[in-house]
Amino acid sequence: MSENEKNHTETLSGKLIAHEVLEKPCTYLIVDFIMKLLLVVRKNAILVVCNRLFKMVHFIATTEGTLIEKLARLFRDNI
Repeated sequence: MSENEKNHTETLSGKLIAHEVLEKPCTYLIVDFIMKLLLVVRKNAILVVCNRLFKMVHFIATTEGTLIEKLARLFRDNI
């Protein structure tokens, strides 16, 4: 091999193509409830949050009548 062949670098052929932007966001969080449990420390339901991206599941104790704003705060504070 000659010296020029060793240091030869390849050039890209064609133009680079950007990835397409998805029209709908990726859904990797799944939220569900386990309800009608025995009352323990004033909690009778469990909020289950499954994160498929990181393969993690979170269980958060709550009550059945919890409003959505409080559920959002529970989610933010515990995850």
